[in-house]
Amino acid sequence: MKTVAPRIGITGPDKGGLAAWLFTAWAIRRAGGRPIRIQPRRPRAVGELDGVVIGGGADVSPGLYGQDSMPSINQLKDRDRSVWRRLLGLIVYPLLFLIRRLLTTKTSGRNADRDALETDLIRAAHDRDLPILGICRGMQLINVVFGGSLHQSIEGFYEEQPAIRSVLPRKQIEIDADSLLARVLTTTRLRVNALHNQAIDTLGAELIISAREANGVIQAVEHTDGSFLLGVQWHPEYLPQRRRQLGLFRALVEAARPT
Repeated sequence: MKTVAPRIGITGPDKGGLAAWLFTAWAIRRAGGRPIRIQPRRPRAVGELDGVVIGGGADVSPGLYGQDSMPSINQLKDRDRSVWRRLLGLIVYPLLFLIRRLLTTKTSGRNADRDALETDLIRAAHDRDLPILGICRGMQLINVVFGGSLHQSIEGFYEEQPAIRSVLPRKQIEIDADSLLARVLTTTRLRVNALHNQAIDTLGAELIISAREANGVIQAVEHTDGSFLLGVQWHPEYLPQRRRQLGLFRALVEAARPT
């Protein structure tokens, strides 16, 4: 008897986000799931899904966690410009580099419609005990939905160390050995990429921290009730060659299978 692939909704913006969708959908297919694209103009009812990926993208509106928008700042830049790292990116990750460059387009910035869509989806999916994986912005929005807040800029956290901003896995994180994340990844130390300029400030109710980097910036959270509600600050979809990164999507798909 043929096993039916779990239906995994993947959220994103109406404009832009094609590279993230393609890489995430590919990861879900490799993990045995059926990816379903969700956008503000193309919403899906939670009853049509078996699991959810809340994708990355533009910053979450600060109004959702009771703050005014900060003045615009320059985007964090990767301070390590050594030639060998540039060559590594072009030689080891040519497909990722080219596809992401070709398919990534400018977005219109913060999007109230997307915020509302994903907020409702997180709440509805959690109420139905559907597995949820939040990626970058997705993790931040999960935190906000559960009553937390965000640092609108993480610039001050990197005064004594480089502010890495790279699609390559160049940042070391430490994972709580007792966490769901550690069980999924089968490790307590991991190198990840970094494309974010915001981070969790106040932790949401019923959430726990499952990973940090050395300066204390939160890199992963999960729910205290034992359900598969996991948020990661990095982009596992852009590390398709890494077994442990694919393991995040495999775990999500397995959790989405009917029992």
